[in-house]
Amino acid sequence: MPVPRIQRVAVALGWALVSCVAGAPALGPGVIPAARALELQGATYFTKAPWTVDLVSSYTTIWQTRADYYCTITLDPEVGTALGGLTIQQTRGVDTRFPFFVDRTSAFLGRPRQQGPRLPVQAQFDSAARRCTLSFPEPVPPGATLTVVLKPWNNPAFFDTYMFQVTAYPAGPNPSPAPVGFGTLRIYDPDWR
Repeated sequence: MPVPRIQRVAVALGWALVSCVAGAPALGPGVIPAARALELQGATYFTKAPWTVDLVSSYTTIWQTRADYYCTITLDPEVGTALGGLTIQQTRGVDTRFPFFVDRTSAFLGRPRQQGPRLPVQAQFDSAARRCTLSFPEPVPPGATLTVVLKPWNNPAFFDTYMFQVTAYPAGPNPSPAPVGFGTLRIYDPDWR
């Protein structure tokens, strides 16, 4: 049965609208454009909801020095643009005063104990807001797994479950933040009875 002309026109207009919003040339049905950043009114957005986050520590007892907090983000291959930055903010935990060695913050592709190439990262820590702000001079491509290593001076002074909210920022002008999720660290007191 032939498709009525009005329906063919509606389908063509729909594809043209999608192509204009995504910034691609006009496409026909069945053609899938390459992943691109979505830019609307001067802001950059991810085209798909972000990924997953894991947070682990090399040491988990109170006051312990030399701890490393590994925050691993898995980017979806269809996210639409590279990752330009992250914020990691403490949202729960009794101790809100333990500082970080900002100059020792590092990043690499892969997971802890499966480290790939190192990535340049710039870090700032706002002690009052309990927020680490990270930017990647070389944006992280879609489909990659990224691990950021944060180094506190020492673990918190009080045992508790510490939660950190992770937010991602796309590479591009006026990035619109996208929540990734929460990472959880459990800090123990070895002398607790």
